[in-house]
Amino acid sequence: MEKAIISNDTISTVNESYKVTGMTCAACAISVESYLKPLEGIAKVSVNYPDQSVTIAHDSSLISIETIREKVNEIGYDILTGDAKETEKEFEEIEVKRLSTLKSKLIFAAVFSIPVFVIAMFLKGKLPFENWIMLILSIPVIFWSGSEFFVIAWKRFKHFSANMDTLVALSTGVAFLFSLFNTVNPQYFLSKGLTPHVYYESAVMIITFILLGRYFEEKAKSKTSSAIKKLMGLKPKQVTAIRNGEEVIISYDEILKGEMIVLKPGDRVAVDGKVKRGVSFIDESMITGEPIPVEKTKGSKVFAGTINQKGSLKIIATEIGNNTLLSHIIQLVKQAQSSKPKIQKLADKVAGIFVPVVILISLTAFGIWYFLGPNPSFTYAILILITVLIIACPCALGLATPTALMVGIGKGAEQGILIKDAQVLETAYKVDTLILDKTGTITEGKPEVTDVIWEENVDASLFEKKLAAIESQSEHPIAESIVNYLKQLKTEVISTDSFESITGKGAKSIIDNIEHFVGNESLMKENHIEISNELSQKAANLKAEAKTVVYFSVGAKVEGIIAVADKVKESAISALQNIQQMGIEVYMLTGDNEQTAKVISDQVGIKHFKANLMPADKGNFVKELQQQGKVVAMAGDGINDSHALAQADVGIAMGSGTDIAMESAGITLMNSDLSQISKAIMLSKLTMKTIKQNLFWAFIYNTIAIPIAAGVLYPAFGFLLNPMVAGAAMSMSSISVVSNSLRLKKRSIN
Repeated sequence: MEKAIISNDTISTVNESYKVTGMTCAACAISVESYLKPLEGIAKVSVNYPDQSVTIAHDSSLISIETIREKVNEIGYDILTGDAKETEKEFEEIEVKRLSTLKSKLIFAAVFSIPVFVIAMFLKGKLPFENWIMLILSIPVIFWSGSEFFVIAWKRFKHFSANMDTLVALSTGVAFLFSLFNTVNPQYFLSKGLTPHVYYESAVMIITFILLGRYFEEKAKSKTSSAIKKLMGLKPKQVTAIRNGEEVIISYDEILKGEMIVLKPGDRVAVDGKVKRGVSFIDESMITGEPIPVEKTKGSKVFAGTINQKGSLKIIATEIGNNTLLSHIIQLVKQAQSSKPKIQKLADKVAGIFVPVVILISLTAFGIWYFLGPNPSFTYAILILITVLIIACPCALGLATPTALMVGIGKGAEQGILIKDAQVLETAYKVDTLILDKTGTITEGKPEVTDVIWEENVDASLFEKKLAAIESQSEHPIAESIVNYLKQLKTEVISTDSFESITGKGAKSIIDNIEHFVGNESLMKENHIEISNELSQKAANLKAEAKTVVYFSVGAKVEGIIAVADKVKESAISALQNIQQMGIEVYMLTGDNEQTAKVISDQVGIKHFKANLMPADKGNFVKELQQQGKVVAMAGDGINDSHALAQADVGIAMGSGTDIAMESAGITLMNSDLSQISKAIMLSKLTMKTIKQNLFWAFIYNTIAIPIAAGVLYPAFGFLLNPMVAGAAMSMSSISVVSNSLRLKKRSIN
C-alpha cells in the first residue's frame, strides 16, 4: 500500500494504492471502479487490471478504508490493507494459490466432462442409466469447477449488473437443472408427448472451455511483475563498507549516504557513487546497453546494478535506496506496466448488454406462450424458456478469442516467436512505429575484431605472436576481443620480458629488449611513435565507420592497426527493408555516441535515430510517440531497455538478451533475428482476422437462433425448435469456431 495525505482547512483526503484480489478480466476492473466511484467520500478511484491494484482518493472522515473494503467484498473482490511489504507478499501468495486452484479445477473439469461429452454425442441410447451416469459426472464440474461463475453471478445479480460469468452461470445452471428434472422425473414430459432431453454435456463443456481460456489468461497475468522482481534482484543483499577504519559486511538496507563501499572483483554495485580509490572496468550494459565495460578511475561515477570486473574500487555512496538510478528504472517499469491501456474483451463488453436482453427475450417468450400458446401452455412456455437460454449459451462467444489466441501462440512458438502475453497478439497488427535498440538488437552485441592491417613487408605471423603475448596480460575488454581473434588463428603466445598497463591508453611491453606499445593514438603520440601516412588514413577510415582502432608499435614505429567493432547482424538490412515496406516507421535508440549511431543507422537504412540516451530517455520517447497516436513496438535486449519495453504497446525481446528484458516484453524472438519481427506482426494480423471471423459467426448464430428458439416461426410455419436441436446447434457453433481457429495453423506468416 502506498499512501499520500492531501489536507486543507476543511478536508483530509487520503490517496491510497492497494492490491486487489479476485479480478479475472478487464471487465472486473471496470466493475470495481464503477461500483466505488458513486460512494460518498470518494473523490477519485482508478483500477489497474495489469497491476491488479486500485488507487483511491477518499475523505477519511466520510468513508474509511474498512468500509471501502466491505463494499468491494459485496461484488466478489477484496483489497489488501496493511504494511506494503506484507500485503505484497500476501498478494503473491494469493495469486499463486489462485493459479494453482484454477489449474486443478480445469483438470478436474476436463476429466469429468470428456466422458459426459462422449456419452451424449456417441453413445446416446446405448448405455443403461446413461442419464444418471452423466448426472453423477456433471455434479462435481458444476458445483466445484464452475462454482466461481455462480458465486460472481449471484453477487452481480444483487447489484443489478451482469458479465460473461452471469451468462455462463445462467446457461449452464438452466441446462443442468432442466436435465436434472428430466433425469429424476422423465414421466412429466413423456406424459405430454414430449421427449425429456438432457443437456449435461452442454453445461460441463461450457465450463471446461471457459476455464481453459481463463487459465491461459491468468498464467500470462501472473508474469506481469516478474521483470520488477528481477530488477529488484540486481540489488545485492550484502555489501562491504568501511566503518571505523575497518571493512564490515552490512545488509543493503543499512547503507548510509556518504559512506565508503568496497567493490571487489565480480561485485554488483549497490549504490550510485564516485570512485575514491582504485582502477577497474565496470559492465554498465544495464544502463547504456553497450557491450564494452567502462574504465573507472578516481572521480568516476558508478551506478547501482552495474557489475565490477577484475579490479578493486573504493567508492563513496552519493545516492542510496530509492534514489539510485536502478530504483528509478524499477519505478519507471512499474509505471509503464500499470499504464497499459485496459483492454476489455469484446465478449465481456457485449455480455453486459447481451445477458439482460437474453433474459428479457426468454421471459417475454415464456409469458407469450403461457398466456397465448396452445395447450399444455405451461409445458410449451417452459420448453421455449429453456431452448432460448440453451441456444444463447456463450460457448462459441467464449471460445472465439481464446481458441484463436492459443493456436496463434502455438504457431508463433513453432517459428521461434514466444508470446508471453496474449494481449500483444491483439495489438501487434496495429503497429505503425518500430523502435530498435542498437546493441544486441541491430548489432551482435559484443565487440569483435573486424580489420587487421599490417605495414607492407612485415612478418605478420611474428607480430601476431607478440600482440597475443601483450594483450593476453591485459584486463581491458578490447584486449580480450583481440586475444579471442588471435586464438581463432591458433596464434602461439610467446613470453615477454615485462608488461605495464597504462590506464586509459593501453599497455607497454619489452620483448627481446625492444619496446612494444599496444593502445590508442594518444599513447603513440606521447611516446613519439611514428605512424605512416598510409596507416593514418586507413585508421581514419575505420574510425569513420565507428570502429575502435588499436595501434601496435615495434620500436619507434607503428607496424599495424586493429579495428574492433560491434558487427551489424547479417539479417538486419533485409529484415528492416521488409518492415519498412509494411508501412512501419523505424527508429533506432542507443546509449552510444552520435557518430556510431549515425554509421549504424546509415548502414542498415534507418532514417531516424537518437544517441546518448539513458534508460528513462528511451521510455519517454516511446511515450511521446504514443501521445502522438502511434502504436509503438519496441525491440531490445538489455536491462536498459526494460522501461521502454514495458511502456511500448508491443515489447519485443531478443532471445540473446537479459531475462529482465524478456520479462518486460510480451514477445521473445528466440533466434534474435530481426526478420522475426515482421513475422510476429503478420501472425498478429492473421490471429485477429480469425478472432473477428469467430466473433462474427458466434454473433450471427445468436442473432438468428434466439428468435427461432423463442418460437417466431411458429405462427407462420408451425415450427418449434426442439431443445435437443438447440443444444446440437450450440455445439455446432462451438465446433465451427474451433475449426476456424485451427485453420490458422496452416497459414503462412513468411
